[in-house]
Amino acid sequence: MYEHHHQPMITRSRFMRRMALHAVIALALLGGSLGLGVAGFMAFDQRSALDALLNAAMLLGGMGPVGDFSTDPGKLFGAAYALYAGLIFIVCAALLLTPVLHRLLHSLHLEATE
Repeated sequence: MYEHHHQPMITRSRFMRRMALHAVIALALLGGSLGLGVAGFMAFDQRSALDALLNAAMLLGGMGPVGDFSTDPGKLFGAAYALYAGLIFIVCAALLLTPVLHRLLHSLHLEATE
């Protein structure tokens, strides 16, 4: 997917397409994770769709849940989803930063070999 350090750096337009692809993947991952959270809160904690969306979005955003959980399965799901949301944050950050860091390191390597 990425060019080897012996290859020339890709053009700016190709780099922007790569960034867009990574952003689409990150958004799809966030959207799927949000859907998973909404479904889980509705199933395990008997929340309305709007309350489930609010809790899932707040956990994915790193803010924490809104209100108390009403059932034990809801509490277990909330705990698991909170851990999952932390990992998704790291994965999305890596997806968005990887092309930029690769380009930076590639340019530094090219400068060092010239």
